[in-house]
Amino acid sequence: MKNYLVKFIVLVAIIFSSCSEDTIDPVEETVDPTRWVTVAGALMGDNPGDGNGGTMIYAVSYEDAINPEVSINLYDEGESVKSNRTARLQVAEDGNTMFNIAYAGENGGEFSRFNVQGGANYVEEDVTVSIAQYAGTAPRWGKLYNGDQTGIAVNVANITANNAESDDPFEYYRGTATVLALDLQNVLISDYKQYEIPLSAEEEKAGNAIFRLDAPVLNQAKNKLIIGTWMRKYDPATGDRESEWDRLGTKSVVVDYPSLENPKVITSTVANGDCSGYRSNVNFLAEDGSIYQATQRDTNGSHILKITANNEYDNAYEFSLDKALGVEDVYVQTWRYVSNGIGYIVYIHGESDQSYVARVDLNNQTAEKVEEIPNDADLSLHQYQGFLVSGDNLLMAVTPIGKDGNIYVLNSKTGEVTQGAKLVNKPGNHYIGVF
Repeated sequence: MKNYLVKFIVLVAIIFSSCSEDTIDPVEETVDPTRWVTVAGALMGDNPGDGNGGTMIYAVSYEDAINPEVSINLYDEGESVKSNRTARLQVAEDGNTMFNIAYAGENGGEFSRFNVQGGANYVEEDVTVSIAQYAGTAPRWGKLYNGDQTGIAVNVANITANNAESDDPFEYYRGTATVLALDLQNVLISDYKQYEIPLSAEEEKAGNAIFRLDAPVLNQAKNKLIIGTWMRKYDPATGDRESEWDRLGTKSVVVDYPSLENPKVITSTVANGDCSGYRSNVNFLAEDGSIYQATQRDTNGSHILKITANNEYDNAYEFSLDKALGVEDVYVQTWRYVSNGIGYIVYIHGESDQSYVARVDLNNQTAEKVEEIPNDADLSLHQYQGFLVSGDNLLMAVTPIGKDGNIYVLNSKTGEVTQGAKLVNKPGNHYIGVF
């Protein structure tokens, strides 16, 4: 396959004046499918499905990715990615460049860039940069949707009490947050800021603190970053982490862009889960200028929340996935917005670890399970990372742990689901993305 340039033709539909501000205006997008598609898989470490043995990647043409007659044998024919555990991969919009920050290990925090040439041919460019001294050896990071210009890495380190080394009265637990911008084109650190991010005095006095930052997304005006948080609570008397507590409302951090200054915490009163994701982004900008965010570890089941173009939560928007799906204790493992108000969530519910997929309509706040995805108790997508959006289609890899599976093509407009290429598996392994 030759390295074609991907041609984007975006046809913006007529916006009727009668549409409410809560409706995502329709956008039709057609993407030339002559591009490389990278399939990624996680190797087992000590236990099946733990993903701690590293990451493998393999590139096929778009046509082969959606062809059920094609078989992809990633673990025998793919290329390993430099990472001690499951790598956090990002791919350029045209599919021809891969970006990686090694996660932990001797190369932890090292950013590198690869030229995708098909099959196992990922040619590492002779430029790298380490962000370890700023954001640690296992940073969370994501590529902004700004034409492959910028990656944002975030970290929170050294969470301690204000009086850890004094006899002062206890006031708070805080860590030092890092927000770092990577120039993806020139492979360099373009800027970084470090600061403490306080909560309210009352919240901190009770021992609440921001434990992790992740899932950065750029707003429509391109002047603010929204960053998801994972909250924890510590016992003010002992410093021990509390496993059960009255959770605060879901919180995000807003910082100025591109300066990365002036961190501000915003809070949802609709949900109390975290919004940092796990191995992939859970915050997406839609055509209406709002950012839609999936929560995790919510005591009332996962929600999709709305952050308006004013960079504040819309607490009148209450999208409960328990209610929409008619089940209890929904936990969104990951999700991806496609277009025109439609996205797909990967979730578990109740006490089961089995993953399911559902199509969600953000405008109507409805969700419907995708029945064509195999009903298999070994389907565990908790480490899933990569979805490929191509026009109205979303491509995802579905393999139960240690079993063969397929790439699935989900059409967001029609709801149609078709099988793509077969994914050959190995015992204990699972596929974690299509990029």
